[in-house]
This record gives sequence, structure tokens and C-alpha cells, in this order.
Amino acid sequence: MRKSGILMHLSSLPSPYGIGTMGQNAREFVDFLKESGQTYWQMLPICPTSYGDSPYQSYSTFAGNPYFIDLDELEQKGLLEKADYVNVDWGDEPSRVNYGKLYENRYPILRKAAERFLGSPPDDYEEFCRKNAFWLDDFSLFMALKDVHHGAQWSEWDTPLRNREEAALKESVQSNGNAIAFWKALQYLFFEQWEKLKDYANERGISIIGDLPIYVSLDSVDVWAHPELFQLNENKIPKEVAGCPPDGFSADGQLWGNPLFDWDYMEKHNFDWWIRRIHYLCQVYDVLRIDHFRGFAGYYAIPYGEETAKNGRWREGPGMKLFSAVERTIGRQRIIAEDLGHVTDDVRRLLKDSGFPGMKVLQFAFDRRDKNGVEYLPHNFVEHCVAYTGTHDNDTILGWFGEADLDDTTYAKEYLGIKNEDALQWDMMDAIWKSVAELTIVTVQDILGLGSEARMNQPSTVGRNWQWRALPGVFTKDLADKLKDRMRRYNRIGA
Repeated sequence: MRKSGILMHLSSLPSPYGIGTMGQNAREFVDFLKESGQTYWQMLPICPTSYGDSPYQSYSTFAGNPYFIDLDELEQKGLLEKADYVNVDWGDEPSRVNYGKLYENRYPILRKAAERFLGSPPDDYEEFCRKNAFWLDDFSLFMALKDVHHGAQWSEWDTPLRNREEAALKESVQSNGNAIAFWKALQYLFFEQWEKLKDYANERGISIIGDLPIYVSLDSVDVWAHPELFQLNENKIPKEVAGCPPDGFSADGQLWGNPLFDWDYMEKHNFDWWIRRIHYLCQVYDVLRIDHFRGFAGYYAIPYGEETAKNGRWREGPGMKLFSAVERTIGRQRIIAEDLGHVTDDVRRLLKDSGFPGMKVLQFAFDRRDKNGVEYLPHNFVEHCVAYTGTHDNDTILGWFGEADLDDTTYAKEYLGIKNEDALQWDMMDAIWKSVAELTIVTVQDILGLGSEARMNQPSTVGRNWQWRALPGVFTKDLADKLKDRMRRYNRIGA
């Protein structure tokens, strides 16, 4: 079945309270998706963000981001009063998230709600805590200890806590009971709202595509609680870290800094942690996109302490051993493989053997720096793929036409047969919608015809990433009708 969807992170939804949430504006966006003939809403990871605000650098691979908890819904439940939050300073740019203001002002409000919640918790609260204890207990203690240590990385804590000595953990649980309860309450409130939003979307024929980052942050509960899963030395310092080698886009490569997995250890334990992670997220979302899929075929390892990615080397990944173990244990799941980057024959073989659809990004087709560009031209698409004009790491279409090399943009216009430059983004989107790809995804910024000011992320930079937000009133009936006409034209209309 030919289907289509829109990529928009929760943080980018309109909201009067500083960041997009799982409240009324999210439901209105679901209604817009349905009215415009879409079938999928793709999001970025919904986990809590750490330093730098990237959803790909999180304190936990399992937890939800408390910023996305809708304050109006907490008020409706009697957990807040309007006066608690309506006059708070969330920043003066409605088109951007001010994470500094959020950090300062959101948690005091959420603490009020959590205190009222814990004063009379619902009947299913204890069951939620038991069901999720495999991650929730460690996460809540980790976040409580982060507060005690004024945000310092766990690697800077005192040795007994850093090494999770039993006596130190027991004392910490006893002395931080209220803080631990606070973090558990927030996770209950997050997933209560998440399940309502997901049900609302599913009832209207909209499936949610979620995102699984391959790596976890060094400063995360995942590494603190399970250091044996990672390539760390006796002092729990990474031996090597993740990144990408130099290429036509970056002479220094990309130094991500995430700890690398100890794949030998994981294989000896039947990839239990990965199976649990994938199974859990496949229940949270309807479809799961696995980021940096090529890292399972072979991963780039950079010596810890390097300032660039130049001196890394390729190492063999787990390949199909991992995905065969996943399928044996939990059955076949709905997964999209982000097979971009340094694509080699072993990556292509792993994609084929897994049976997952890969990704085709149209902007890459016209970039002469990309050695695999020809694979992303629509006439070379295979049916079993997910086609994008760009992802969260790309510029918007209009931004790309304004910033890319002239030879590349000229080639794109010639290939696409663009005559009227007033509708460049629609011509680009038409190219993937009319292709054989079984699923197409376009970014909300391109639907709205925005430029580089609306770019979500520029890899290897810091400053204004992950901040863009849509303004109220932009998702109009006229825009929905225009999209729906396109979906009918290209036989991608949603149910």
C-alpha cells in the first residue's frame, strides 16, 4: 500500500508554554494529518534530553521527556492551577524553544503537580512502577542523584556511587525517597498522556513512527547501571567512542563521543539488552526507525580523547546475529532502517538480509559530495523503501536550494523539470510522492515552505539546533486540502 507521512517532533508543535506537548495542539496536528490524507506521524526520540538538548543524547533510552507533559491536562486533572503556569516566562521567541527557560521554570511546576499526584495516586500507579521497574528504578535514582550532584556527570560522583556499591545505593535510595518518587510520578504522567495521544492518533488512522538512536549517552543511566555492556576501561572511561569518518561533508569527520557497545559480551548474553530495548520501543510506537543502521554492520571507533574523528578505525558489528535473535525472541517487528552515511556492501547485505525497508533521501541525490547519490534518484528507488526529501539533519528544501552548490541545484532543477521556482519544495515533494516507494515522509518545514531558519539540526554544530517550532494557526484547511489533493493524485491517500 502506498502511504505518506509527515516528520515533526513533539517539541516543534505550537504551544503557549515554551515547547510542544502531548496536549490539544498535538491532537489538532493528528486531525490535520488525517484531513490531509496522511497515514504516518514521524517523530524524533521522545526521551529526556541531556546537555546540548539533542534527543539523540539522552539520560535514558526508556524514559519519556517531562517537558512534553501538557500542563493544561495536568490542570484538568486537578494537579495544577492555571496560576501555576500561565504567566511564567518561557522565552520571547514563539518560533524557538528556549531550553534554558524550560530547565529553570518547568520543573518547579512539575514538582507541584507530582506532589499533588503522589498525595493520592491512581490505582494503576503501583502497577506502572512494577511493570517498568527494569528501567524506572535505576532511572529515578539516577536523576535524583544528578540533582544531588548539581547535574555533574555520574563519572564525577564519589567512587562508591560511581561504582554502584551496594551500601551506597541502599543509602541513596533511603535518603532520596521523595526525589525518586518525583521522577517516577513524572514518568507515569508522561506515559499516561502519551498513551492517550497515541490512541487518539490510531483511532483516526494515523500510525506513529518513533526513533531509536543506536548509541546512548555516556552520561546516562544506561551506562551507569550497566557498564558491562560497553567498551569501558577499569575506571569506567570509554576506550573508544562513536562517530563518523571524514568525508566530502566534513574534513574532520563527526566525533559523537558516545561509548561503544561490547558486542562480544552482548552476544554471549543473547543480546538481551537490545531485545528488551527494541521490544519496549515497538510497544511505545507503531513503527520503529533505527538510527545509524550501518553501525550494526560495521562501526567507526575513535580513540577516547581525540579532538576529531580523523584517527578512528572501522570495526565489525554484530550484523544479522542481533536481528535474528530479536526475531526469534519477540517476533518480526515493524522497523525502518536508517541506512545512510558510509554505505558499503556489508551494509547493503545486512539491509537485504534483515528485510527492513531502507531510506532514500532526495537531497543526497543531487549532492556531488555523496558517493552514493545515484541511489537516491527517484528512478532508482525500489518499492520496499521509505523515501524522504530530507531528514531532521538536512536543511529545508528551500534552504538547500539557497545554500547548496550551484551545480547541484542546477542539476536538481533539470532532473525535476522545475520551471516555476515559486514552488520548489512542492516539486521536490512531488518527486518522491510519484515514485514507487511504498512510504514517503516529508518534513513539516517543507510543507510550510520554510527556509534555513527552520532547520532542526545541523550536525557537528551547537547553538540553535533542536529549537524550531511551528507558529499557531499554520496548519490550515487550505494546506490540508492541498496535501490531500496530492495524495489522491499519487495514490497515497490515507484511510
